[in-house]
Amino acid sequence: MHPQTFIKSYETALASQEWQNVAPLIHPNACVTFSNGKVLNGKQAIEVGYSHNFQMIKNEQFTIADVQWLQIANNFAVYVFSFHWEGIIAGEKVKGAGRGTTTLVFEGGTWLLVAEHLG
Repeated sequence: MHPQTFIKSYETALASQEWQNVAPLIHPNACVTFSNGKVLNGKQAIEVGYSHNFQMIKNEQFTIADVQWLQIANNFAVYVFSFHWEGIIAGEKVKGAGRGTTTLVFEGGTWLLVAEHLG
């Protein structure tokens, strides 16, 4: 898989709203910072945070656009992007958008998210 392929795989996994589809794309030592400032350190904390979002936001659609690759090497890649999400919380349609930065590492023959910051 090329690092560019990771983005589509990640979007598809998030769209499933099932952690078991997202988990193979996350590095064990990953760190994710949500746009509300909440920091999730480690795959277990990320699982708790993502699973909470999956339960709270029904029919969520998360899209990544305007990707700019800052660096692609043999064992790591970094990109910045725009994101948009929408879904239903407590029966009401909600949406949001922002910018993000993601760092990937190539381990065990696959690209894994090791850091993501959404703002």
